[in-house]
Amino acid sequence: MTADHPSAPPDTPAQQHPLAQHGTPAHHESILLDEPSTADLRAKVTQAWQEFARALADRLAALPPGAHVELTLDPTASGTDDAVYSVGVDIGSDGRFEARAVGNAALPQGHRLDRAAVADMVALGWSPPGVVEGSGDQFGLHCAAGENSRLAALLSRTLRDIYGAPHPAFLVYLIEDADGESLPGPPLGTARSGSGLVREIATDLEEALAGAGEAGAETEVLELAERVRTVVSTMLRSDSDRVQVDSDGDINIRAGSAMVFVRVRDNPPLVDVFSPVLTEVEPTERLYVKLSELTNRMPIGRLYCADDTVWASIPVFGRNFQPTHLMLAVQVMTGLADELDDRLHGEFGGKRFFSEGDTPVRRGEHRTGMYL
Repeated sequence: MTADHPSAPPDTPAQQHPLAQHGTPAHHESILLDEPSTADLRAKVTQAWQEFARALADRLAALPPGAHVELTLDPTASGTDDAVYSVGVDIGSDGRFEARAVGNAALPQGHRLDRAAVADMVALGWSPPGVVEGSGDQFGLHCAAGENSRLAALLSRTLRDIYGAPHPAFLVYLIEDADGESLPGPPLGTARSGSGLVREIATDLEEALAGAGEAGAETEVLELAERVRTVVSTMLRSDSDRVQVDSDGDINIRAGSAMVFVRVRDNPPLVDVFSPVLTEVEPTERLYVKLSELTNRMPIGRLYCADDTVWASIPVFGRNFQPTHLMLAVQVMTGLADELDDRLHGEFGGKRFFSEGDTPVRRGEHRTGMYL
């Protein structure tokens, strides 16, 4: 890279909770679904939910009696802190489905469902907490055997419309048998398996970090840059020495038409996962308003404009470095940058990183340009 990524954008708006407004989950579409001009992205996210629902319906139909399914909106990815929004399904001996959904008794203040949300739950088919036998403080629902498609659609709408999951990729699922053992099977769309790939990557990462530590001085802790390279290479399923690194030492990860960079900073110790979402864009008041609005609705990270470039950034603390935090930041940024560059280009012009045919809104002397 020949241009530096600004580390402290001016007037960066304060981060707001992505699900809660006025103390309750927000009843709005996700970050990418609020503009008529982004019908292609709307369709893309809608398709992801449809694929998730179909995959879930197929898995439910194939599960044996005693099996359990748990679907959770990842609190780390969604920014819900200690509020855990989840739904669960148990398969009865007769093939019937018994579903549960978290209620206000298990949610902290500021994250509880308001009356409108509770009414929406009932309208979807849920019974209020305590009404269905054994539901306790959770919403309850019984479905007959064979109603797996209806149940899958209902669970999807609950997670999306009531609990505020912006995309199935923000969901983590567990599917276990009566003994608590993981049941193998095809993935649920873009949702992440809590016992499959995530666990596999975590195991690979632990082994990679341990191996790298043994290769160096046994008593020395891996330097932050080396640990970061190990994490990224493990996620990409490649050797650490094959990870693309530019002249500035930034790790390069292509995400569709966008490029994501991972940079290690020394003072203070910080790992910055960022992307030049759009370059050669005219900074207007309308653009600043849009970026502020989108940032306030993002699960993590921020968007801002500097040097005629729209940047997306997610920082990860370098002190007490947690590999899983970096994994999450990379996962979110690669999906976000590829979605947002299309969406913002359609509205504000400019250039996407890997779209040669893009024409900037204006042609001035200053060019941030394509960075490689």
